[in-house]
Amino acid sequence: MAWDPGQYLAFAGPRMQPAVDLLARVHSENPATIVDLGCGPGNITPMLQQRWPDATITGVDNSDEMLARARDAVPGVDFINQDIFTWEPAQKFDLLFSNAALQWVKGHDVLFPKVMSLVAPGGVAAIQIPRNFEAPSHTLMTDVINAGPWRELLTPVRHDVPTQRPEYYYDLLSPLVKTLDIWETEYLQILDGENPVAEYTKGSWLMRFLSYLDEPWKSEFETDYRARVLKAYPQRADGKTLFPFRRQFILATL
Repeated sequence: MAWDPGQYLAFAGPRMQPAVDLLARVHSENPATIVDLGCGPGNITPMLQQRWPDATITGVDNSDEMLARARDAVPGVDFINQDIFTWEPAQKFDLLFSNAALQWVKGHDVLFPKVMSLVAPGGVAAIQIPRNFEAPSHTLMTDVINAGPWRELLTPVRHDVPTQRPEYYYDLLSPLVKTLDIWETEYLQILDGENPVAEYTKGSWLMRFLSYLDEPWKSEFETDYRARVLKAYPQRADGKTLFPFRRQFILATL
């Protein structure tokens, strides 16, 4: 799908906070090589630069739109367009950092061992993936799919949610790594605007479905979803909207 970096970055603060929290848990002293895996528009990359100014950093994504934004925003970093399943870098990395990217890739039983294979012995993998798919912000998309003429088209897309519960990743990764920490945090995101949850998801998961639709279905789908999500996340008396969002963190040393 074609990404809209501006739509995604409209909520840069809430999207970046989990990366800040994960970065605080990384105790790698002087990694020489770092990969920002699924770097998107490069909004996290400067934090890696600031923390480890002497490291060589590579940003990897498969969106031309996001990479163009990243190259403009973060000069001095090598940003490359690669698919994680086919990417075979010439070296392994001392630190692999991935914020809110791997939930887009199917086949986590194959993907996560592949990701760990990119980390050098003694290196660190630090990963954050959203796990908010059971919340109204995401289940309402399924309701809209079932209620409209696009049901047959979008039902196969709806079933492609790869993110699993924490115990799945423990069983998958514990034989492959030396140490493993897995935890979840639910952030109470406090948003501004008339229907901010709809705007938030339009920068990420909602686009997954809209990208399959042409007009007038595309507008009809979004209109239906926006009405439903506004009822689920109403604006409060102070003008704010509360949007709880669950995220899963994985920190491993190889």
